[in-house]
Amino acid sequence: MLESPEVRSSMPRTPIMGAGGIVVRSGSRPLIALVQRRKDNAWVLPKGKLKRKEAPIAAAEREVVEETGFEVEIHEYLGAISYKAGGKPKLVEFWRMQAVSKIGRKPARDIKAVQWLPLDAALERLALPLEKVFLRNVGQRALGMTASATAQVAAPAATPPVAQPPVIAPATVAPILAPDTASHSPMILAEEGRRSFLQVLADAFTFRRRSRA
Repeated sequence: MLESPEVRSSMPRTPIMGAGGIVVRSGSRPLIALVQRRKDNAWVLPKGKLKRKEAPIAAAEREVVEETGFEVEIHEYLGAISYKAGGKPKLVEFWRMQAVSKIGRKPARDIKAVQWLPLDAALERLALPLEKVFLRNVGQRALGMTASATAQVAAPAATPPVAQPPVIAPATVAPILAPDTASHSPMILAEEGRRSFLQVLADAFTFRRRSRA
């Protein structure tokens, strides 16, 4: 059955899938990696498109290593951002990562420079508004997790446990949403331990297309 252009345009498009990382380098003051794109000199979070049949988490590690030149350890899933690229929907998922190499190799050819910045400076340097909103939302969480993990590794194994008062978990705060404009969709944060948002959304697109067949 032939479909009219109006019907085809109303059907959901499979999004371009991407992945990247909020990469932290430990130290007295933890730093976050930004990369400068050669094509427009914009400072952005390290990320890239998935290869065919590539898992998002594998793509995230590959892209981060290629763009920053640093080997990394992958930790918690932080969330995803959604926007349009060339008129097509695009979803990019992010994981918290920690740099494990002290000296990085030369980054990919499309990357002009790499900088390690404190959170406030990174937010100021980022060129894309949606990435700024996302990093503002998850930055402190990523830095806090990295600092906690580093402290546990550095602590002597023989140190006896110290009694601590009970910890009361703070109330859950709803994530800050990016402006809902024609070129930018709201940011989406996924809870740790669940399937990545990109996988869930891809399943939904597939189901909706089959239901229209």
